Amino acid sequence: MIRLGWAGSRQTASKSSTASNASLRYELGGEPPSGHNAPDFRLAGGTRLGDLLRDGRGVALDFSADAHLHEVARRYGDRIRYAAGPARDDLGFGAVLVRPDGIIAWAGSHVPDRSSFEQASRRWFRPGNR
Repeated sequence: MIRLGWAGSRQTASKSSTASNASLRYELGGEPPSGHNAPDFRLAGGTRLGDLLRDGRGVALDFSADAHLHEVARRYGDRIRYAAGPARDDLGFGAVLVRPDGIIAWAGSHVPDRSSFEQASRRWFRPGNR
């Protein structure tokens, strides 16, 4: 059992893992959990984050009821895949932006801050189509 944790009001996530899937932490300049491996979030409909990452794009998971970040994510064309809906366990977040390597680039509260999401998206994915 490996414990993935971060300070502050965020919860601690646990998941089973092998030594080859050890947790890493990158300094990305944001607040935790930025820089941590993303857990395999499962949306209420059954879609898993791991499935969404298979095509090599970043993923924006928006757990907020109003799909608050959809318009911003659309600006990134084929660089960010957007998925919205409640998660079985959102770990207290309203949204997360995950890099193609499965590292959390940004996480927002239950009412995600559109401006900080856009800043993180710009940093990692640059807007526009390829």
